Amino acid sequence: MSVDKARALFFYGTLRHMPLLEIVLGRDAALIDVRPAQLPDHAVNWAEGEMFPMIAAQQGAAAQGLLVQGLSEQDIARLRFYEGGFAYDLSPRVVEIGGAERAAEVFFPARDSWRAGAPWDLQAWRGEWGALSEHAAREVMEHFGQRSAQQIAHLLPFFRARAWAKELAKDGAPSTLRRDMQSGAVSLRKRDDGYAGFFRLETFDVSHTRFDGGQSETLERGAFVAYDAALVLPYDPARDLVMLIEQMRYGPLLRGDPRPWCLEPIAGLVDAGEAPIETARREAVEEAGLVLKDIRPMLKTYASPGYSTEFFHCFLGLCPLDPAQEGLHGLASESEDIRSHVMPYTRAMELLESGEINQAPLAMMLLWLGRQRSELRGLA
Repeated sequence: MSVDKARALFFYGTLRHMPLLEIVLGRDAALIDVRPAQLPDHAVNWAEGEMFPMIAAQQGAAAQGLLVQGLSEQDIARLRFYEGGFAYDLSPRVVEIGGAERAAEVFFPARDSWRAGAPWDLQAWRGEWGALSEHAAREVMEHFGQRSAQQIAHLLPFFRARAWAKELAKDGAPSTLRRDMQSGAVSLRKRDDGYAGFFRLETFDVSHTRFDGGQSETLERGAFVAYDAALVLPYDPARDLVMLIEQMRYGPLLRGDPRPWCLEPIAGLVDAGEAPIETARREAVEEAGLVLKDIRPMLKTYASPGYSTEFFHCFLGLCPLDPAQEGLHGLASESEDIRSHVMPYTRAMELLESGEINQAPLAMMLLWLGRQRSELRGLA
């Protein structure tokens, strides 16, 4: 390992979090020379609307951080790759350490890339975003040497969404009947012959405790690592109307289905850090032009747990509906082409029974609504 002893980097933000630094470097940070330092006349703030900080000149302020020495050329290449995904690159500055000045390089954002928000705090970031950032960084660094930092910038929202799904998964469902991890141990070893990008396919070797108390054989398996999604079914209890949306779907298309347009609930991926109920509110506006104030949880469920991590947070949106609200919707920036339909609940059930509704989440949500419908109509 070639080490440039003269080159020093000043870290003011998330790379002061040693677990994250080790993920980015791919090695033990204990072997690196790290000392407290500060950059005069600079301040560190949250990048507005983001989960990371930015630095900018501010007379009289002092950015606290770490001076890091003993980095190899490979270390610096990995750091530039990681920070490049956020549109940051190294710029020379003079920092203060132990009362002396020292030349160092600092990661600054590209001009006009981010706006400064509130003052940034490392401890607050650790509590809210530390674990998520570690998950996302592992996925970012898998692409080192294979993709450019600019390509990673486009994939970052999806890496973060997958990382956020891992955080949401910690709030597991009850296990009053089924086995939990305490009574049934699982051994999992990931392999490196999968695929990672907008979609992610992980391959692994797995064995687990059997119900008879023995140990299963080690099996080679693969799984689709997807996202959490929020689904919402708009319902007007006073008029007993539901709203469904329609759009073309690639799954039926690639299966060879001659009618790949599907009737569905409103749905969208849960962005990193976003509460699923807020995703439901946002998607209702984007996909149907509805502002939903009364949203109620329906159920939480895996889409296809045999081979996918995809998870649905389902909601019922109570609101006035009228056939006049039918129309075309969707974000042009996401190439969405969506048509909405308003109909009596009984008509939706006819479509389910005829097979025209062939999308499982919508079927599940309509059946759930059927159990609550009389009570909801009585309160309208």
